[in-house]
Amino acid sequence: MVIIIIPARFSSTRFPGKVIALLKNKPIIQHVYEKAKASNLIEDVFIATDDERVFQCVNNFGGKALMTSKNHPSGTDRIAEAVDILIKYGYNLKNDSIVINLQGDEPLIKPQMIDQLVSLMKDNIDSNQFIGTLVKKIDNESEFTNPNIVKVVFDSNKYALYFSRCPIPFDREKYLKGSSTNHFMYKHIGIYGYTVETLKKFVSLPQSRLEKIEALEQLRALENGIKIKIAITEYDSFGIDTPEDLEVAEKCLNTYL
Repeated sequence: MVIIIIPARFSSTRFPGKVIALLKNKPIIQHVYEKAKASNLIEDVFIATDDERVFQCVNNFGGKALMTSKNHPSGTDRIAEAVDILIKYGYNLKNDSIVINLQGDEPLIKPQMIDQLVSLMKDNIDSNQFIGTLVKKIDNESEFTNPNIVKVVFDSNKYALYFSRCPIPFDREKYLKGSSTNHFMYKHIGIYGYTVETLKKFVSLPQSRLEKIEALEQLRALENGIKIKIAITEYDSFGIDTPEDLEVAEKCLNTYL
């Protein structure tokens, strides 16, 4: 079984209530939900929230909402509670069932990206515990130096070595010539896949030192020996973090549809 759970909290330091902000006359969370439902490889989609306003918004457009705690340190922790709720009420999730974590503030995500991640998970399901995710080539310096764009470096087998808000890898030779860009720049696309078993292991771990420093939950996995397998996608997406981002998404939406 493969399902998507979209974590969608109301609070946001820079843009409170962003997931229910309107984008082309639809709440952002509805755009994300509809993209998830358009995937060819998904059996069901749920939205896990901590706020009645989001819960009602989801119900109003016909989505499936789950109410979770306000006290989760990350979206993955919220998803784990949602899985527990589904199992409690008889949903047929097993340890090897696949859960896709799709960010609630990424309305430009493409169904093809979801399918690519599901295929990655299925192709490696017999491996030891791992998390799957997507990355995309960076082709400009502004993204490479932007701390809101998470960079990733990975090994020859496409397992992540590190994620950072800093520009990595640092190209010393290019820097000496006045440029920071290089041919190994990749950004992280914030979509994850895991089996229920791996998800439970991840949330049983305390927040890690590097996770807190970088404010990147995936570092909790790397610090505790959980591998992160990546696939390179040709498609792009970005999260809505500010009202200004909403304006950019408004302009881009027709291109990404």
